[in-house]
Formats: sequence, structure tokens, C-alpha cells
Amino acid sequence: MIHLTVDAKGLACPMPLVKAKKGMDTLESGQIMELLTTDKGSMKDFQAWVGKTKNELLEAKEDQGVFTFLVKKG
Repeated sequence: MIHLTVDAKGLACPMPLVKAKKGMDTLESGQIMELLTTDKGSMKDFQAWVGKTKNELLEAKEDQGVFTFLVKKG
């Protein structure tokens, strides 16, 4: 179940990460955030960011130029 969707489509780095961090800050531990972005660098950037946090990347996929990430708050 997704608790929060952050739409960062059309934004360039680092704005998708900034919006993702702000979104994660509003969630409780165990809740899930969905991030949508069109920034081509986001796949690498977002995975690196999640790796530096206590959060868990559940899914990372790309479909027709839209990158979708599901992250569980740690």
C-alpha cells in the first residue's frame, strides 16, 4: 500500500531527490512512498540516496520515460 506519491516529473536533478526527502520526512517508519520522475539520472542518483539512508528501496522501474521508485521508510 502506497502512503504518499511524490510527483517530480519534469524536474531536473537535484529537485526529485529534494522532493523525495521532504516526502520521506512526513512518513512514519514502515510506510511507503512512491516517487515519479522523468530525470534520466534519477535511477542512479535515487538508488545511491536510498543506500545512504535507513530506508529500503522496494522497486525501481522505468516505463516510457517515467521512472517509478517505491521506498519503505526505515
